[in-house]
Amino acid sequence: MAFSELLDQVGGLGRFQVLQMVALVVPIVWLTTQSMLENFSAAVPNHRCWVPLLDNSTAQASVPGALGPKDLLTISIPPGPNHEPHQCRRFRQPQWQLLDPNATATNWSEVATEPCVDGWVYDRSTFTSTIVAKWDLVCDSHALKPMAQSLYLSGILVGAAVCGHISDRRLAESARWLLITGRLEPGLRELRRAAAINGKREVEDALTTEVLLSTMQEELSASQAPPSLGTLICTPGLRLRTCASTLCWFAFGFTFYGLALDLQALGSNIFLLQVLIGVVDIPAKIVTLLLLNRLGRRPTQAGSLMLSGLCVLANTLVPLKMRALRSGLAVLGLGSVGAAFTCVSVYTGELFPTVLRMTAVGLGQMAARGGAILGPLVRLLAIHGRALPLLLYGGVPVLSGLAALLLPETQSLPLPDTIQDVQNEAVKKATHSAPGPTVLKSTHF
Repeated sequence: MAFSELLDQVGGLGRFQVLQMVALVVPIVWLTTQSMLENFSAAVPNHRCWVPLLDNSTAQASVPGALGPKDLLTISIPPGPNHEPHQCRRFRQPQWQLLDPNATATNWSEVATEPCVDGWVYDRSTFTSTIVAKWDLVCDSHALKPMAQSLYLSGILVGAAVCGHISDRRLAESARWLLITGRLEPGLRELRRAAAINGKREVEDALTTEVLLSTMQEELSASQAPPSLGTLICTPGLRLRTCASTLCWFAFGFTFYGLALDLQALGSNIFLLQVLIGVVDIPAKIVTLLLLNRLGRRPTQAGSLMLSGLCVLANTLVPLKMRALRSGLAVLGLGSVGAAFTCVSVYTGELFPTVLRMTAVGLGQMAARGGAILGPLVRLLAIHGRALPLLLYGGVPVLSGLAALLLPETQSLPLPDTIQDVQNEAVKKATHSAPGPTVLKSTHF
């Protein structure tokens, strides 16, 4: 590839590329930190209804001294589904008969209860202050928390669209993109700029329009105007790649943000779980990069998505009491989702030609953010079944992993520059996979 030769001359991995990586990593780290902060700033502490006998000093003065807080809780708050004090209901009047050791469920089950009309009392031993406790986002208002998370992620989507459009007008573009689209002078300036930052002054002076025309004669002869987004869907050789890769991006955003923004739903210590996820994520990405070079792009992409989905689905079968196993499956599942993100970031760039590469990556990121917006809202389906959200969080990546098997393998292949390169590659693959002509051999029989 002619451009690869030019890139080697100006420096394929030098100071220019390092500065680009640093400029990308710093804001991404802060964005991820802000997103994961939701687990702590929006944590749901244990809570119960406010009741006079427990929370009003005047009412407490009339209580017999022999009764302790546990007894007062028994006569004021009915048991909940898990046999703990109900978090959203209270008795209208104190049920003194429940202090009788021989009292049974019939002594209180038919007694009228009421919602927490006077507010809630929160356990502040772990979280001294959260937005849930501040604005009472519990019981009938519990749906407001995932809705707020979806609005936050929607803001990221809108900001990415607006800032991306601004960056296209104000920031420097890829030299390869400029050259492939026939804009020689801007492309030459970007190559000279990269060579200067990498300290290769002699290459900077040697790069001229004549050198570009002679070195990239084949690519420049096939240069064309930038294709539109519709080209990804309308072109036969790109339609399947677009749909399958976009589904992989969607599965990542849907499953990761659906689970990572509500670690309490896994019934474990969220502090420990958050640390374990962070510790596992880095080696998982390193192993993924090794597998991409050993196994190839397609099996690694499909395997990471399917493994994450199977871990989530397995968690639906684990009882809430087995917290260690649930935590282990959650860490493995989220680590696999992170590995899938690494795969799809590399894989998408290799599936599409230069003239459409950033368009395809942008479409995939839009799909991931769309999945992230839907992820928290799926938790609202828990009112129809506790396992229903986990079934969706696990089923989507499994289906996406199967769809990834339809994509072509791109390991060790040169990056395509034009749509024609992609189509030629498909024709070449079909030619090699076609059965050879049948040969008949005569025998004595």
